[in-house]
Amino acid sequence: MSVTINAGLEGIVVAETDLSLVDGKNGYLVYRGNWAKDLAISRTYEDVVHLLWRGHLPDERESEAFRAELAARRKLPDYLKTIIRALPPETDTMSVLRTATSAIGDRSFAWPPTFEQASEILAKAPTIIAYRNALNTGRDPIEPDESLGHAENYLYMLHGEKPTRVHTRALDAYIILTAEHGLNASTFTGRVITSTRSDIASAITGAIGALKGPLHGGAPSEVDTMLEEIGTKENAEPWLRQQIEAGERLMGFGHRVYKTMDPRAVALRQVSDSFAGEDPWFDLSVHVEETAVRLLSEYKPGRNLYPNVEFWAAAVLRGVRIPTDLYTPTFGLARMAGWSAHILEQADKNRLIRPESTYVGEMPKAS
Repeated sequence: MSVTINAGLEGIVVAETDLSLVDGKNGYLVYRGNWAKDLAISRTYEDVVHLLWRGHLPDERESEAFRAELAARRKLPDYLKTIIRALPPETDTMSVLRTATSAIGDRSFAWPPTFEQASEILAKAPTIIAYRNALNTGRDPIEPDESLGHAENYLYMLHGEKPTRVHTRALDAYIILTAEHGLNASTFTGRVITSTRSDIASAITGAIGALKGPLHGGAPSEVDTMLEEIGTKENAEPWLRQQIEAGERLMGFGHRVYKTMDPRAVALRQVSDSFAGEDPWFDLSVHVEETAVRLLSEYKPGRNLYPNVEFWAAAVLRGVRIPTDLYTPTFGLARMAGWSAHILEQADKNRLIRPESTYVGEMPKAS
């Protein structure tokens, strides 16, 4: 009997969700009935987390209460600082975040997952990243400021000074637009772990491990590397032609789901406009985008390869002075909103996720 195998589970629907709609054909991204691009302009990250977890956008009172709850959970206990300090200097920040997150889950993190558990992990993620970054760069770690919002406090802990409103809004937009995106590899990992009735800290630790893979979370820093190699507008076309003709992938272009413009890339390009004139990198990014789209259409007609979220994420993260090695960890702290929402949703109507495989090896020889 023949069996249809969908490698990578492509096209397989394994869950119903009311968290988000990712429509690759039309270029739609919806969070619980709201356009993600509109939320990025009008709301804070905390408001979007509330939407994903609680099912509605908060009113002013709810917004302030939720923001205060998250802010109060930001500080790291001494044992967690000791663990972070004890990790070898060569340990990358994603591995630090993974290890520290697993250590947050004490005996109180039992099944089923709760909003309080999710808040504890999400609130501490920026502090973990900033704390380790300070150690790596020979500086004293900066304690979180409860008076600042999630994005603003992260930049404050990284740089030691309160960011401008432009930088705060730019980072808020980025972490809102990357907060949730359906059953991607890391989110699916989190749901699989949750389906075993394991705790939320274990599920998010697994999700971080999946995001660490370069095919999922590593592209923004690789976009930076590509733009550095290109260097100038004049060098863009010959460099890009050489890459395409050599069969190399252009980082930041094309997407597994989107067959049109990635709506997150469209929104982040608009956010990047705020850095125009501040950094020549923005002008180079615009030129490379336009040139690459033209050349991809020429060399690969009908493929519909457009800039994805990683291309313009690189411009935004550079604009707000996030170090390149923190691009993926910053993606991770943003996606914790979506991971947690999916974990809570999975637990609510849980069924063990257990797909099958088809054996293609040899059978035992007849005796």
